[in-house]
Amino acid sequence: MFVNTLYPPNIIGGAEVSVALLAKALANRGIDIGVVTFHDSAEEATEIVEGVKVHRVPLDNVYWPFGLTHRPSPLKRLRWHANDIWNGSAAARFGRILDRERPEVVHTHNLIGFSSALWSEPKKRGMPLVHTLRDYTAICKRSTLFTRGRTCEQRCGACAAMTAGFRLGAPEVDAVISNSRYMLETHTRRGYFSNARQAVIRNIVNMGEAGQGAQDEDVVFGYIGRVEDEKGIEVVLEATRRLPSTGWRLRIAGRGIETYVEALKGRYVDPRIEWLGFTRPAEFYASIDVCLVSSVWPEPLPRTLIESIGAGRATICSTAGGIPEIAEQSALIGTYAPRDHARLAELMATAINDRAKWRGSHPASQEVRQMFSADTIARAHMDIYDDVKVRRSG
Repeated sequence: MFVNTLYPPNIIGGAEVSVALLAKALANRGIDIGVVTFHDSAEEATEIVEGVKVHRVPLDNVYWPFGLTHRPSPLKRLRWHANDIWNGSAAARFGRILDRERPEVVHTHNLIGFSSALWSEPKKRGMPLVHTLRDYTAICKRSTLFTRGRTCEQRCGACAAMTAGFRLGAPEVDAVISNSRYMLETHTRRGYFSNARQAVIRNIVNMGEAGQGAQDEDVVFGYIGRVEDEKGIEVVLEATRRLPSTGWRLRIAGRGIETYVEALKGRYVDPRIEWLGFTRPAEFYASIDVCLVSSVWPEPLPRTLIESIGAGRATICSTAGGIPEIAEQSALIGTYAPRDHARLAELMATAINDRAKWRGSHPASQEVRQMFSADTIARAHMDIYDDVKVRRSG
């Protein structure tokens, strides 16, 4: 039984895609998979999605926070986070589903909205518990370990208090999985999951065939993801002000808070910058030459980087979070420190000045493709499940 805050068609980031691909891969190998997830409704509902039994439950909190175009008031946000310290109602709903379904293993992923209260339910029933780290919810109330434009080197008092439930509940986890070494070590050095089996397992990415990229005289740079400061959009836009007057274009795919996006458009008025809104990844990668992986927050391992490798695109990457762990597997033009827009501009200029080298297709090796294949990732998870069942029963 999987648990994740959202599940397709409700998608706001890479986590929902990764969880769905893993669930489908396991279901295709004969494993009976269920998922508990939220939907924006007051009633529970169950459906079968690509062989996976999906239980959609109401979010027991003051508002639906996903995909917002307007920021709630500070008081509302405070109430939301206070309720998310220990959400007994969400845990009780989950417990009733466990009693009906009786899974052999419980595997939690993103728990925003559910809270650490969920971890107590498998323990009551003697069920093995696996947790995958997909963000910093267990140690940071904002889940990003990032505030006021910088990575948090030390946890503030508010985060320590509001994540205390996760620290207390972590010993109940039999195995912890992370998609990057950076993310795992960030938790373990703070004393989390010291008794659990630990593993780094990448996400499934359907790489497909590498395409030729943009058919244009200019070098086309691309940014895809949420349009927000944490993702480095302002660093990218600021870098464009240092580029030559010809020879490049920038395509921005993704959505964000409406007022923020409009403010950016007003500050960076340049006909070479295209604001695409939501765009399907395959269409986006086929329309660019160089993907800018620009996160300034310590992103565990952005799916956009892996997708760009599969699409055969050249990349320019920040050194935030777990990005350096696989950046070298791409056709890497270079890396830069988060927020260093001057260095980013230099690397973009390198691509412009040597366009024959960096445009076109740069196919991933078979070894890299295998690293992110459904078969590799599913087998690694099945090994973990077998191990925790033995541990719990023994």
